Amino acid sequence: MSILINKNTKIITQGITGKTGQFHTEKCQEYANGKNCFVAGVNPKKAGESIFDIPIFGSVKEAAKQTGATVSVIYVPPPGAAAAIWEAVEADLDLVICITEGIPVRDMLEVRNKMKKREAAGGKKTLLLGPNCPGVITPDEVKIGIMPGHIHKKGRIGVVSRSGTLTYEAVGQLTEIGLGQSTAVGIGGDPINGLKHIDIMRMFNDDPDTDAVIMIGEIGGPDEADAAVWCKANMKKPIVGFIAGVTAPAGKRMGHAGALISGGADTANAKLAIMEECGFTVTRDPSEMGKLLKALIK
Repeated sequence: MSILINKNTKIITQGITGKTGQFHTEKCQEYANGKNCFVAGVNPKKAGESIFDIPIFGSVKEAAKQTGATVSVIYVPPPGAAAAIWEAVEADLDLVICITEGIPVRDMLEVRNKMKKREAAGGKKTLLLGPNCPGVITPDEVKIGIMPGHIHKKGRIGVVSRSGTLTYEAVGQLTEIGLGQSTAVGIGGDPINGLKHIDIMRMFNDDPDTDAVIMIGEIGGPDEADAAVWCKANMKKPIVGFIAGVTAPAGKRMGHAGALISGGADTANAKLAIMEECGFTVTRDPSEMGKLLKALIK
C-alpha cells in the first residue's frame, strides 16, 4: 500500500515536449516502474508523434481514453498552467500534479473556484497536488515530479511538506537511518493550492503501511494548525513536526508565495506551539527530524 500513487499508476505528462517536461519525464521513466507508468504525453501541435517511446496526444481527454491513465503531471509554463490543470480536471482524472512555479494567483483562484463548482454540481472530484511543488513518490514503485530518486528508500514512514528541499532533507535522514518512506508528498508553497497537510495526514492515517509521519510546514497561513487540530482528535500514529521560518520577520514575504506571516498564529513559533499542544513531537532543528522519528517508533 501507499497513498496517491503506486507501481500500477498510469500517468500523462502535460508539457512533455518542453525542456523541463522532457528532462523530468525521462528521469521518472528511469526510476523503478516508470517505463510502464508513463503512458502518454500531451501537446496539441505534436499529436501523433512520440518521445521516449511515449505517444503524444492532442488533449488530456484523448490521452486518458486511449491509455487508461488516471493521473497527470504538469510542466506547462506559468501562463498556460492553470488552463492545463482545468483540462485535466475536465478529463475526469483522479489526480493532477502541477509542478509549475509562478502561476498567477488570479489564475489559480479561477481554476480552484471552477473545480469547486464542478464538484458541487455532481462532477467527479479530481485531486490537485501543487502547484509549485516537487511532486509525489512511492519509493521503489514510481516517482512523479522533480525529486531525486536515489535518496528514497522503501519503508513505512510518511513525509508531507510544503517545502521541496525540506522534503528531500527528511527523506535523506530517514533513508540514512534505515527507515525509508511509504510515500513522500510535496504539497507546494503557493497561497492557493490543492491538497493541504490535513488531506495528506488523513490519507497517511488510513494507510496500513504507514507507521508514523514527518510533517513539515512553513510560516504563513492556517494549514499546519488546522492539520494539527485534526490530528489531535483523529491521528493514531506518531508525528514529528517542523516549521521553517523561526527567524522570519512578521509582515515580510519570504521565498514561497504562500509564506507571508501576519504576525499572529501563523508564525513558526505559534505553529510549533499548536503542534506541540496537539501531541506532535516538534523540533526547531531540521537535522533532528529523522532521529526524533526513530526514537518515537522504537
